[in-house]
Amino acid sequence: MRFIIRVVVNAFSLWVVTLIPVLQVSVIAFPPGETLQLVLTLLAVGAIFALVNTIIGTIVKVLAFPLYILTFGLIGFVINGFLLWLTAWFTSGLDWGLRVEHFWWGVVAALVISIINGIFGFILRPQSKRSRRRD
Repeated sequence: MRFIIRVVVNAFSLWVVTLIPVLQVSVIAFPPGETLQLVLTLLAVGAIFALVNTIIGTIVKVLAFPLYILTFGLIGFVINGFLLWLTAWFTSGLDWGLRVEHFWWGVVAALVISIINGIFGFILRPQSKRSRRRD
């Protein structure tokens, strides 16, 4: 269930990023490219992005741990941009998918995606059990 929520939030985040024309990030929908195909494409790209983040992202972040310390965590922006660019590369051979025109625009887009995912993570996070007050 958590993976499905993650895919939907990623798809929404990718859609928001494609609405910002400065970032030069676009999604090419399944043919014929109508609204339903765009939504399905966003969900497919969101699933690929979630898998890339889960599998490859974990490995890269573990290997880059010393860089996280040296850069006070700022390397995380570059790594997230790399993972977004990698997702675009995976779908580049298809007639549909994510297109990132330049790596550094991918880094900025990944920052926007991280902010949106953080907001949704805060909203959708289950509330912890509240401790009882002592009277």
